Amino acid sequence: MKRALITAGANGIGLVMAEAFASAGYRVWVTDVDAAMIAALPPGIRGSLVDAAQEPGMELLFAEIAKEWGGLDVLCANAGIKGPTAAIEDMDLAAWHQCLAVNLDGAMLAAKHAARLMKPAGKGVMIFTSSTSGLYGTPFRAPYVAAKWGVIGLMKTVAMELGPFGIRANAICPGSVNGPRIERVIDAEAAAKGMTPDAVRQGYASGTALKRLSDPEDVANLALYLASDGARMISGQALAVDGMTYNVDP
Repeated sequence: MKRALITAGANGIGLVMAEAFASAGYRVWVTDVDAAMIAALPPGIRGSLVDAAQEPGMELLFAEIAKEWGGLDVLCANAGIKGPTAAIEDMDLAAWHQCLAVNLDGAMLAAKHAARLMKPAGKGVMIFTSSTSGLYGTPFRAPYVAAKWGVIGLMKTVAMELGPFGIRANAICPGSVNGPRIERVIDAEAAAKGMTPDAVRQGYASGTALKRLSDPEDVANLALYLASDGARMISGQALAVDGMTYNVDP
């Protein structure tokens, strides 16, 4: 039975990913910083209270995975926060650092410790959650955009380094995905732009070719495919799940 670790996997997109992998027959382990969410995980999904941006906790997690599972087949480096919404001239440096720590440092730490398990096995798949904000800029979201561009650069470097060891790496770039996080983003952007949340939400949808927002299941389905043998020649790619966004400034 294949083994998958999903950081920030106890809620939102991460939880839907975890449920999808579990339904596909994987052994699934998730991390999260929300103890209540960890306690509420569905049966069959194991959870650990770990901050993905803190290396001591990540080291202990991977040591436990190595001891109990003996290795790891799939890493979904999914931990992330939306970060502050502000004009660049008003950007708070501490909020900038926090956003990059969770979104980018967390991805690096997950890849670092997963590589130590995957390289000796000569196989593995790493899937990084970036964003369509990692493919182009988004107004008022400078820290998040910078972090998600960084995730794609990290993924491509990891794919080059680890490819000779049979390890693939790709990034999923969700657009606007239905759920609590996008509602928080919409509310913050509406306040920053002096718009109503409904106007911002409609702008997001109308800026896509399909004229709708994605669902978490759309992201999870791509993750499952990228982890499968059917994707054995796909590596180093940043793949959007967004209904083809062509207007990034609603």
